[in-house]
Amino acid sequence: MSLAPPTSLVRPRAPANAIALLARLAPLIFLLLLMALFTFLAPRFLSSLNLFNILRQVSIFGIVAVGMTFVILTRGIDLSIGALIALTGLVAAVVAKGGIPGRFELTAGGGAFEWYWAALAAIVVGGVAGALQGVFVAKLTVPAFVVTLGGMTIFRGLALIIGNGGPISGFDEAFGWWGRGMVGPVPVPVIVFLVVVVIAGFVLHYTRYGRSVYAIGSNPEAARLCGLNVNRTLISVYALTGLCAGLGGFLLASRLNSAEAVAGNQYELNVIAAVVIGGTSLYGGTGSIAGTVIGTLLIGVLLNGLVILNVSPYVQQLLIGAIIVGAVTFDIFIKKYKR
Repeated sequence: MSLAPPTSLVRPRAPANAIALLARLAPLIFLLLLMALFTFLAPRFLSSLNLFNILRQVSIFGIVAVGMTFVILTRGIDLSIGALIALTGLVAAVVAKGGIPGRFELTAGGGAFEWYWAALAAIVVGGVAGALQGVFVAKLTVPAFVVTLGGMTIFRGLALIIGNGGPISGFDEAFGWWGRGMVGPVPVPVIVFLVVVVIAGFVLHYTRYGRSVYAIGSNPEAARLCGLNVNRTLISVYALTGLCAGLGGFLLASRLNSAEAVAGNQYELNVIAAVVIGGTSLYGGTGSIAGTVIGTLLIGVLLNGLVILNVSPYVQQLLIGAIIVGAVTFDIFIKKYKR
């Protein structure tokens, strides 16, 4: 007769608890250490002007990273968001200008539209494009990597066609305020980013829909057997990412006072890096909006600090790629250790 205590009464091993805690806090610890390092090497790094500049820089791809969190939580990926930002930015520009001079006009008189119609057009186009990709992934079971890689090429091509290879620039003040305006000392894009974070955090962590996203990412077949509409949820997360890309495209065009087909280039790298570094597992079912925010800030701090230290842009890309590989490797190690 075994005298071993029941499994339910055995406490988890202390090392396992310590590693699990480290896994949760690692992005935040790394962010704080990175800020301390850059402050030591360049004291002006910690100035309020530079910190608000970092927040402004990360706000747009941070918005898209929030949407990408939902996709990655379901074991998916979206490589098209950079191209979709370019496409939706051009759509917003065309609507704001009332057409493209010398090519076509949206109204008989050639009048421009208000900024809110431009923003709405960009968001709707982004949402529809994302939903279409979701249909291919969910209904036709085409791998997300293949669908979004093709979408990246299609959206970039559409952007080139709309802009005819050139930029569309020169918007009114109301349009430009969303990208360059301030509310007190805080840039408007930062406020928009915070609003998106709060809404997405509430939806993901406190609603039935959010629980469905986690369930599908943890075990799609079990979620299906429990009565969840897996296909509908998968389509919705890609649509959500598209909506975020549309909002990001509008804000980027507003900030630069210009929209062109090359906009959003390599944004997918920063977005995926922010989500993965923030603790969202590429294997699905694990992650949070708060982690994505920390990952976004970490990428912004890293890029800003390297610029202040005059580090080559080529080295910056190398470091981001290395961090992504390191974050995924760490995630695999944690999962193996838990098992």
